[in-house]
Amino acid sequence: MEGDAGTFLVQLLKIMWINILLSGDNAVVIALACRGLPPSQRKWGIIMGAGVAIVMRIIFTAIVATLMGLPWLKLIGSILLFWIAVQLLVENNDEKDIKESANVWGAVRVIAIADLVMSLDNVIAIAAAAGGNWTLIILGLGISIPLIVFGAQLVIMMIERWPWMVWVGAALLGWVAGELIADEQGLKGFFSQFNEKAVHYGLAALGAAIVLVIGYVLKSRHKHAESDELA
Repeated sequence: MEGDAGTFLVQLLKIMWINILLSGDNAVVIALACRGLPPSQRKWGIIMGAGVAIVMRIIFTAIVATLMGLPWLKLIGSILLFWIAVQLLVENNDEKDIKESANVWGAVRVIAIADLVMSLDNVIAIAAAAGGNWTLIILGLGISIPLIVFGAQLVIMMIERWPWMVWVGAALLGWVAGELIADEQGLKGFFSQFNEKAVHYGLAALGAAIVLVIGYVLKSRHKHAESDELA
């Protein structure tokens, strides 16, 4: 039982970290949508917008997690995760053009729509990390989204102060992508000739390594290109 509890806690922390890392822009959306509200309404706009975002994200993630039970979709999900992880390291986040709202319900509507459109990367990553466990999905999102909303500045400051945290998060996404490949039903026959744990942890470690290597190479090229432009 202790082992099961420890595994559950590790998975929960994994989901929370992934969601916090990938949701910085979502926190910005909430702030921008509510910036036109009177101070007395702004707090309620943020709370209600975050609440709607949590419910919608849970439903969306549960649907994706269910679909991942279909043959070969885990492999497709793993490829998408690799892409998300590398983009996390290479891309510069552009400020989203979000209109402010003059009333609470308008702000909630803007937040809900923007969060749904922008949350595909979060949903794929969390669905993969949860492995179809609804309890993990609900708890992970329920805890981490309020942390993002009300602690967005703290999260941003932490990442700016310790840039290596982004690399750890990207490696975690690569690890989850590797786990998805190891769990792919269509490849079970091939993997059955090897030790199950060796396949699981070997592919997970390989996934993390691939993300870090590709991210490093592309980031270096990006810096060199910027240096050439300035020169």
